[in-house]
Amino acid sequence: MKRKTSQHTPALTNRTTFKVRFSEIDSMQIVWHGEYVRYFEDGREAFGKQYGLDYMSIYREGYMVPIVDLTCQFKQSLSFGEEAIVETRYIACEAAKIKFEYVIYRATDQSIVATGSTMQVFLNLNKELELINPPFYMEWKKKWNIL
Repeated sequence: MKRKTSQHTPALTNRTTFKVRFSEIDSMQIVWHGEYVRYFEDGREAFGKQYGLDYMSIYREGYMVPIVDLTCQFKQSLSFGEEAIVETRYIACEAAKIKFEYVIYRATDQSIVATGSTMQVFLNLNKELELINPPFYMEWKKKWNIL
């Protein structure tokens, strides 16, 4: 299957490999659709670890980043024991949001299994929406030459 290119140019990218566990398959012997959301989260966690934008670092700065939008498009299925790669692409934007796009590839042939996206917003610890980029996030963007 031909690789689909993103409509956005990623500012930063992380690729992490995972193996489908038995607990992730359904009665049809394929990965249950809800697990793909978890794979996206695994990708975000790996991205955060690589680039210093992990959930606990954000929380220590006084913010939470709930997901407010999520999409997932299924292209092919994965089965128990298969190895796959989740590519997490950070998409820069001026708004006080964190945007990611994802591509999950089957490791054996690099075919696209699923694509998706998430958008997160900043809440302060009182759970109030922040409309301006937090200072730590602006520093993070400067560090990675995203501004």
